Amino acid sequence: MEQQKQINPSRAIAIVVSNMIGTGVYTSLGLQAAGVHSALALILIWITGGLVALCGALTYGELAARIPRSGGEYIFLSKIYHPAFGFLSGFISMTIGFAAPLAIAAIALGSYMNNIIPVPPMLTAISAILILTVLNSSSFRTGANFNFITTLLNITLILTLCISGFIKGHHDDFELTFTRYDLKQVINPAFAVSLVYVSFAYSGWNSAAYITHQVRNPVKNLPVIFITGTLIVMTLYTLLNFIFLYTVPVEQLSGKVDVAFLAARNIFGEFGGKFIAVLISIGLIASINSLLILGPRVTQAIAEDYSALKFFGKENRNGSPFYATILLTVISLTLIWTSTFEQIMTLIGFTLSIFTITSVGGLFVLRHRMKKNNENFYHTFGYPFIPLFFILVEGCMMVYVFANRPVQSLSGIGITLSGLLVWWLLIKRNRKAEILYKSTE
Repeated sequence: MEQQKQINPSRAIAIVVSNMIGTGVYTSLGLQAAGVHSALALILIWITGGLVALCGALTYGELAARIPRSGGEYIFLSKIYHPAFGFLSGFISMTIGFAAPLAIAAIALGSYMNNIIPVPPMLTAISAILILTVLNSSSFRTGANFNFITTLLNITLILTLCISGFIKGHHDDFELTFTRYDLKQVINPAFAVSLVYVSFAYSGWNSAAYITHQVRNPVKNLPVIFITGTLIVMTLYTLLNFIFLYTVPVEQLSGKVDVAFLAARNIFGEFGGKFIAVLISIGLIASINSLLILGPRVTQAIAEDYSALKFFGKENRNGSPFYATILLTVISLTLIWTSTFEQIMTLIGFTLSIFTITSVGGLFVLRHRMKKNNENFYHTFGYPFIPLFFILVEGCMMVYVFANRPVQSLSGIGITLSGLLVWWLLIKRNRKAEILYKSTE
């Protein structure tokens, strides 16, 4: 691929970071504080969630090195297990897996921007998607460069909030001395429940796998991109939540959704609300942009394997899958107009975890099939314990989600399995095309 259609590792790291940082880190601490009442235990939740994501990133680094092709779980599962299983993952990503979070991020952007400029939230949401679609469908590198700038600005504002919080000082009741009470909070069932929220906040650590073919020297660089991006977000998340707890008592945070606003108000005064609105808005713009970069690459990977979808795999001269990007935009705008994205996210969240866990587990299969023979690429640090730890923790969280949301979980599985019918039709179409081609030779 020409150099102008590829990006360097720093741009790819920015895509990982922007895809991970969303509204979850600014809102979920209050829900955690309702069940966990120790500042130390609450910080430990975010560190634990980061370590789980890091274990996934460490494993995906080797998967991407062994299977260096764009498409993420679609490619991994197709190559490791069976094309049908991979297609189920790709089917969800191609239809609503990226479109639903894109719609949610756009609506959230409209709400936060309304605190800065008096524009109807729906107009802002639709405009943001359309403008960023034009940007990303015209040139891959332009979209990646824009994403890098907005992500850098977002990180700068987060660090500004954290440094200002340190300078302002802590509230009177703040202390981090580890006591028996903190230990009780760690082994409290509410700690495990909070870890589920944190896991969702860390989702996106695997995003570089969707753009493998557009990263320079992917076999060498992708492991660095996965690990560096996840470490940056883990550091930012831990610092942010430390500052929230440093500047606002746990009792005041408990049950609140606007924890970032409470902390910013204590740090900056009345200007705090505007600062947080700007901070989150820039983060959401970067997140929307990253989804418009990543989602079409999964569709493109599927289109390369199934002739009936070949139309969506076409790239323009600047390396952007134009028609796949338009498809994602149309679906996301439809979800905004019909307001069904929240229900869809609840349905598919459980299923997406299945694909991530089985992808990580697939490394054991690959290692068994491909005996190590002077392989000159990254191998998972701490194997087999790192992938096993990821599978164990994520598996436990899936059990919790299924136990508490059985209807939504089963519905998500049902919607995903409907992709088998689509896969069968595509395979049948492919076979007919092959027969027709051979008969004309």
